[in-house]
Parts: sequence; C-alpha cells; structure tokens
Amino acid sequence: MPESFAVTERTRVMREANRAVYDRETIYKILDEGFVCHVGFAVEGQPYVIPTMFARVQDAIYFHGSAASRMLRGASGGLPVCVTVTLLDGLILARSVFNHSMNYRSVVALGNAALISGPEEKLEALHAFTEKLIPGRWQDARQPTEQELKATSILKLPLTEVSAKVRTGGVEDDAADYALSVWAGIIPLRMVADAPLRDERCDPAIPTPAYAARYHR
Repeated sequence: MPESFAVTERTRVMREANRAVYDRETIYKILDEGFVCHVGFAVEGQPYVIPTMFARVQDAIYFHGSAASRMLRGASGGLPVCVTVTLLDGLILARSVFNHSMNYRSVVALGNAALISGPEEKLEALHAFTEKLIPGRWQDARQPTEQELKATSILKLPLTEVSAKVRTGGVEDDAADYALSVWAGIIPLRMVADAPLRDERCDPAIPTPAYAARYHR
C-alpha cells in the first residue's frame, strides 16, 4: 500500500498549499482522533451537510445514517459525498486582526458512499463506533440483536481521494506589526473529559469501569 494518497485535481490543496498533507499515516491519525464528521451531499441540486458519528476501519470510513434521511434515499447505488473532519488545536492571537488564525488538523475525503447490508460488516462497523468512543466498552455492553442490525443503516466510504490540511506553529505577523504594543500568542485547545456521572437508574453496587473512570483523550 502506498504511504501517501495520490493527489488528484479534486484533492489538491490550492490555498496555503504548504499546509497540505497527503501521507496516509497522518491522515489516519486525524480520522482516528475525531469523533464527528460532516457529510456533504446534494439532493436534486440542494446541498446538505450533516454531522454524524464515524469510525475508520482500515481503508474506509463508516458513518451512521437514518433510514428516513435524505442521505440514504440515493445511497443504494453509491452516493457522491464529501466527508470532512476537523480538529482544533489552538487559537492564534496576532498583533493585527487580519493575521489571527487557528492551529488545526483537517481531512477531506471524496467518493461514493454506499449502504452496507451484510450483518458481519455491520457488526464490524458498530464495534468500531463503540471502541472509538471508549475502548473496552464493546465487551461490557449488550451486543446488537438481529432486529437491531436490520434496523441500523450504515454507509461505507472507501478512502481513495483524500487530503489533509494542517496548521501548526505560532503567530505570523506582518513585519511592521511586531513593534506594536499588542499582546500576541497562542491559546492551546484540547478536549478534556470530566469525571463520569452515573445514570440514576444504574445500580450503585456496579463499580465504575476503569475505562470510564480514567477516560482521557
């Protein structure tokens, strides 16, 4: 398997091309860290962008879709989509408003997403969703029933046309602005988990599992 995705006219980063990333390892790390993707598609000329949970399994992305959703009406034969994932790492406060920015990591994947129907592949996708949320949970929770699997709609997007864009580093001001008496710097951002809250109907005798008590990202 190539270490980098082939650059196509649709995935080539044009603006700030120096921030473009095409290597598979970096792109997969971004996808694996994100919880929510935004799926863009068009129905009868009307664009839609839907946020949804997703997971990567090898060289494909799986994401949920409601059986009644616009997204699934044309998905049986393959629905052209644009899937994006963005992680925000920091706010860049420059001396000028124009040069304010953000540190981020983002991925754009293009292709045709199709409904999956096989129960084994559905189980694989649901396992990936669950373990991505919190590793170890799949074995503790009740497994899906046959009826639940039939009622679950999942789309699969093979990862073929993919690119990433990454901004790291500090403030980049115009040369003339460095003399200004204005504070400049970075506000780092990260996702932090608070202590778990027990469901009020959960038996107090059941201990909080270690993966929840010590959850961190």
